[in-house]
Amino acid sequence: MLNPQIHPLEINPLTGEPFLRLRNRPNIIITPPRWSDTPHILPILNDERVHVWLRGPPVPFLFEHAETMLQKGIPPCEAVLFELHEARDEKELKTVGASPVRFIRELKADGTDELLGDLRIGRSPNGELISVETVDWEGKQAKEEANNALGVGDPDIVWCIADFLSPAHHRKGIMTDAIHTLLHAWAIPRMNVHRIITSALVGNQGSLKVFEKNGFVRTKTLEDHCEVKGKMRSFWVLEWNADT
Repeated sequence: MLNPQIHPLEINPLTGEPFLRLRNRPNIIITPPRWSDTPHILPILNDERVHVWLRGPPVPFLFEHAETMLQKGIPPCEAVLFELHEARDEKELKTVGASPVRFIRELKADGTDELLGDLRIGRSPNGELISVETVDWEGKQAKEEANNALGVGDPDIVWCIADFLSPAHHRKGIMTDAIHTLLHAWAIPRMNVHRIITSALVGNQGSLKVFEKNGFVRTKTLEDHCEVKGKMRSFWVLEWNADT
């Protein structure tokens, strides 16, 4: 019997893996990351059309980097799924502190799938910091600790979104649909997300449009905000608020 606590996730009848189907593209799903994803991450994050817009991943992105990424990404998804399993007999849907799904995949006719990208939502390490007029670097640790100390489901939690997509699937509306689906099918109803502050490197028009189509508003530009791959880069700051 399907655990009602995983709603609105579906279950792959062959593998038992939960997934979230995109609202406008039923052949695109979001699943937990898998250990077998390691070699499939490499060509995406080593493509200049992707990594030039990403602050974090090193270049070149090596096999061990992908392993580390999965070592960090798999346990939180498994923890949420275990929590939902333990709550299967509870009448009310449980509010959780994370999404159990994050890797975007395209379903093939033969039942296999192809890794397309990543979509993460988590507590922001610097959302309040970059949202103010003057960035207060000295207050970063205190603000991050205060945000992390808020209890699961607290509407005052500041969240952020990070994502990337295979270049072969750019400009097809996939990430716009993925963010919209994750936000409205899981983040809002199952995590009580009310506020998201995110950023994009200045010049990344594709990412900017994706966020704006999902109701994010560009609030400011951080000029020469930080060094990214040896160069000082500027960032657009965008905010989404459930109450506006």
